Amino acid sequence: QVQLVESGGGLVQAGGSLRLSCAASGRTFSSYAMGWFRQAPGKEREFVAAISWSGGSTYYADSVKGRFTISRDNAKNTVYLQMNSLKPEDMAVYYCAASTGLSIATQYPSRYDYWGQGTQVTVSS
Repeated sequence: QVQLVESGGGLVQAGGSLRLSCAASGRTFSSYAMGWFRQAPGKEREFVAAISWSGGSTYYADSVKGRFTISRDNAKNTVYLQMNSLKPEDMAVYYCAASTGLSIATQYPSRYDYWGQGTQVTVSS
């Protein structure tokens, strides 16, 4: 079992920055890949970013590439999402997820078996 708790969401003006954190507990954090997804009202959940078990490999959605950075600290059992140059279209509930069956980064939500409760990101224009 893996428990995931996100934090760091909030209200920010367009062009601003936020850093989301996701603290994991349970299985050995350094053995599996992690990802961030988001869901806006009325839309399907979409992939944002993923990171391999070591942090050596990352993968981003085109919509956030160059603005968002995913990272992890295996000593702290935490994955981060640094979000810069935020746009109104980034507004959503952001979820972290664990893919305990994979060590490589993946964009496919079906490969993630544990999910956090989500944290709201609101971007004002």
